[in-house]
Amino acid sequence: MSLTWLAASVESCFPAVENARADGLLAAGGDLSSQRLVDAYQQGIFPWFNQHDPILWWSPDPRMVLFTDDIKISRSLKKTLRDTSITVTADTAFVEVITACSAPRESPTSDPENSTWIHPDMISAYTDLHQQGFAHSIECWHNGQLVGGLYGIAIGQIFFGESMFSIMRDSSKIALVTLCQQLHRWGYPVIDCQIHSNHLASMGAKEISRNDFIGYLNKYCIINSSNSLWQLDPELPLS
Repeated sequence: MSLTWLAASVESCFPAVENARADGLLAAGGDLSSQRLVDAYQQGIFPWFNQHDPILWWSPDPRMVLFTDDIKISRSLKKTLRDTSITVTADTAFVEVITACSAPRESPTSDPENSTWIHPDMISAYTDLHQQGFAHSIECWHNGQLVGGLYGIAIGQIFFGESMFSIMRDSSKIALVTLCQQLHRWGYPVIDCQIHSNHLASMGAKEISRNDFIGYLNKYCIINSSNSLWQLDPELPLS
């Protein structure tokens, strides 16, 4: 199957997700404008590519998701959640979070020039989405220091998780638990986790078919006028 190449114009449409290759690759090219990114997420498509490579667009089948009422909290994590020196906030340090997520993961074979997909173009594009109220961050603080967090895109009542980081043990898990608890209260049924991860599976994420995922998007992923910064309920996270 030949790969669809998108023109730079935002009028260049994505092909149907059913045309994706077996590995989930759907299209290449285009741009990272806010309009194109929002359009992509609404169709179950996301960008994932290395710096200096063409933009690649993906729609895998199956799709990894985490239902917000299915989050698993281990006994040790429950203990950490009760630590009063740890606080969690939303949308107070988006740039710091996405920058921390972009830090290269150490690997014996990693290429310093190509070791992360969260490169400057991606950071700029998602910061624009944050300023428009689509991209959000959850921050975990310990004694006033940023020690973990995550970021993603919210459209309608669907949250599309992008990346997380952790400096202190369990800090990204605390951010995810808080996100799930808050989204459940707001009526968000599901967090998109994109592709399988053992880490996320251990916290309750599971794979569903792409068709089922698109069904959730058709029902819940509708742009509304609530594009303000997020504020967490003060009692969260709950253990």
